[in-house]
This record gives sequence, structure tokens and C-alpha cells, in this order.
Amino acid sequence: MASHPSPKRAVESPTIPDRLYFKIGDVARICKVEAYVLRFWESQFPQLKPNKSGTGQRLYRRRDVEIALEIKRLVYGEGYTLSGARHALSQARRSESPAPAPTAEPGPGKERDTVTATLGRARAELREIAGMLGGTPSPQQPARRRPRVSPVPQATGSLFPS
Repeated sequence: MASHPSPKRAVESPTIPDRLYFKIGDVARICKVEAYVLRFWESQFPQLKPNKSGTGQRLYRRRDVEIALEIKRLVYGEGYTLSGARHALSQARRSESPAPAPTAEPGPGKERDTVTATLGRARAELREIAGMLGGTPSPQQPARRRPRVSPVPQATGSLFPS
């Protein structure tokens, strides 16, 4: 990523006419790139998604034209690679959306205590539900752990137990 754009790479910002939709040829003229470049950018940048008419004609809105101009500025003006420009656009889009209010983050010990308390409450609720369903352990009695290995039956000489 270039820190200073070179003078020969400077890209001027053209004016966008006040219209609802633009065909791909119009956008190509505004951006001063070929139409196939715009079609390629559509495949590389998820932000650039023009609508299509019933006949398959691409119909760009003003926002799509602005995104195309921004891609051109990043790639041709700033010298970004396509993946770098994609990353820069996604970062710019995230910074435009309102950020959630910051919350006080618990320290490592407090986080563990919170998780342990939550798990304890969940276990108690599950025991209570199990007691309601089948008369199994009540909240007062701790749940008995079942053995991890089931007992092996005595050898009877037959492969199949009867």
C-alpha cells in the first residue's frame, strides 16, 4: 500500500449525473474504465452488486457508481491490489456503520467465575426439569454420575446374548 500517491497516478473525482439508474456503458464512461473491468469488479467486490433488468441489462444505482469510483481510486490512484482494495472497502463500510456501545470487559478471573456460575445455574435447571419429567434426581440430591464404561457381560459361549 502506497503511503503517497504518485502525481501521475492521481485520479480526479468525476461528477455523477442525477439519475436513478445507470447502464454499464454510462458507468464505464463516468469511471473511465472499460465495461469488462466493471464486470470483473462485480465478481471481486461483494459490495458492487448492480440490479439487473428483465432483459439482463445491468442497472447501477448511484451508490454502485460511487463504489466503482472508490474501487478505481484505491486500485489506480492509491496503488492497492484488488484484495487490499476489497479489505479497505470492507473496513470503510464497517466504520460507517454505528459501532456498538463499549462494555466493560471482565478480567480473566471474573470471566471464569461468570462462566462457572452460568454453568451451575444451567445444571440446576436441567436437574429440576429432569425431576419434573421422570422422578429422577431432585434439586436437593446431586446427580449420580454413570460409569463411563459399561460392564462386560459374562462369557456364555454364544456370540449373541439371549
